Amino acid sequence: MTTAVPGASCEVMCVIPPSPGAAGPDRRPTRAGCPGGARTKRGGSRPAGVTKAWSGAAPPSTLTPMPPAKTSFVCLPCRASYKQPHPTPARTAGSDQRVCPRCAGTLIHVGSAFAPPPRRDTEGWRVLSLLLHAGIHFHKSCCAGPGYRPRTLREVRERMTYARHTGEPIARALVRPELP
Repeated sequence: MTTAVPGASCEVMCVIPPSPGAAGPDRRPTRAGCPGGARTKRGGSRPAGVTKAWSGAAPPSTLTPMPPAKTSFVCLPCRASYKQPHPTPARTAGSDQRVCPRCAGTLIHVGSAFAPPPRRDTEGWRVLSLLLHAGIHFHKSCCAGPGYRPRTLREVRERMTYARHTGEPIARALVRPELP
């Protein structure tokens, strides 16, 4: 059985526990302030079984707009990565050029699932450069990350050799998790 808590600013419902003689799951001490006598849950201020009854949208004063989504851009000469808002489709490709704040060079859009290597990791940045020049980026799919990307020069060399011998496009061979 449920009753409304009197004097509440929003509709709050309180579950009344069963009578002492009835078989029920809850036999712990109850909170005296609640009209149903329900106990508090893990020391919280709301009694157990009390839920808010949502009456629709929140008041306009509590709604805040979400910040624009950000994606990663890199500067290969500086070995730096920056999170910036997504490129807008309304802009043309030439007008949406991002500039590196360190060297004033052009930033490359790599995708939102990008994790940069440490700045001192020269091999990691060289691999990243090879991947970006081959046209491979780090965009998320609907349920997962970007998929496999090689991390070492050895993995890149193996896949480039495989592509040369089989005639497979380099971009497809570089994202292959296992070589046959």
